[in-house]
Amino acid sequence: MEKQKRSNFATTRWTLVERAVHRGETGGMEALGELLQAYWQPLYRHARRKGKSKEDAQDLVQGFYAHLMAGSPFASVDRSRGRFRSFLLGAFTNYMINDWHHENRLKRGGGEVPLSLDWEQAETGLRLEIADEHTPEREFDRDWAHSLLRRVMQELEEGCRREGSLLQFEHLRTTLTADSAKVPYADLAAKLDTSEGAARVAVHRLRKRYRQLLRDEIGRTLEEAGSVEEEMASLFAALAN
Repeated sequence: MEKQKRSNFATTRWTLVERAVHRGETGGMEALGELLQAYWQPLYRHARRKGKSKEDAQDLVQGFYAHLMAGSPFASVDRSRGRFRSFLLGAFTNYMINDWHHENRLKRGGGEVPLSLDWEQAETGLRLEIADEHTPEREFDRDWAHSLLRRVMQELEEGCRREGSLLQFEHLRTTLTADSAKVPYADLAAKLDTSEGAARVAVHRLRKRYRQLLRDEIGRTLEEAGSVEEEMASLFAALAN
């Protein structure tokens, strides 16, 4: 029984999606919906960088969602790399080029799309760089990385809230991405009304937890769990560029 539980826990959402398509297993469409809810913003921003208006980009994302949930792109898009983000960008690019022009677009404000889409948030900080044909793809990876990190941070914050340690989290959150040598442990200890040693332990535990959540979230978008470290390196490289 314990072995079965571990096996189920290790199954990623992307793997569930592929199983639903290729083996007829249930739960795949629900898993796909969760992934789209988490990572639709990079698609919207990608369309904007390709020169689409706000309205057209919104129509594209909503139309693509319906198109994807119908299972249409799965047979034609190369999934050999095993990454959901690679599949998503490839399928969306094909949709923008081929399918959208041959389908009836959803009327603005009409159509039921089971996603909570904050278009204004997706516009935040958006820079159109249409002149460089390679920029939109690089920026897609950057947007994907930001979306993933934001999702992990929200999950960590919610976990701390449930445990009653939200105040500690608020004080320590900046240490999650800071250089360990530059963490102001003495100041943190004073804010937390504890010893510097205890502050160091708290920071270490929170960073360890953050990294595990990050690995788990990345794993949900990959076909092979062994690719997590490679994907992490790829996403941090996207953030650095």
